[in-house]
Amino acid sequence: MKSKATKKLVREGDLAAEVDVNLVDAEGGWAPYLSLDDANKLDDVREALRAGDVKRASRLASRVYRLTPVTA
Repeated sequence: MKSKATKKLVREGDLAAEVDVNLVDAEGGWAPYLSLDDANKLDDVREALRAGDVKRASRLASRVYRLTPVTA
């Protein structure tokens, strides 16, 4: 079983966060997959963004962004 570090992007409304996770690559099954802890971390970040709690989201994620629409 191997593990690969990567970033997942979580977006809620006008907020987005980069979350560091590890993808686990195992023989058979539905590989690669997230560990339960990483899946819970993504859920926690999504909840914080949905509530507008940028401070909490920034503790769990490596970066938090506010998205601004651009008119062409």
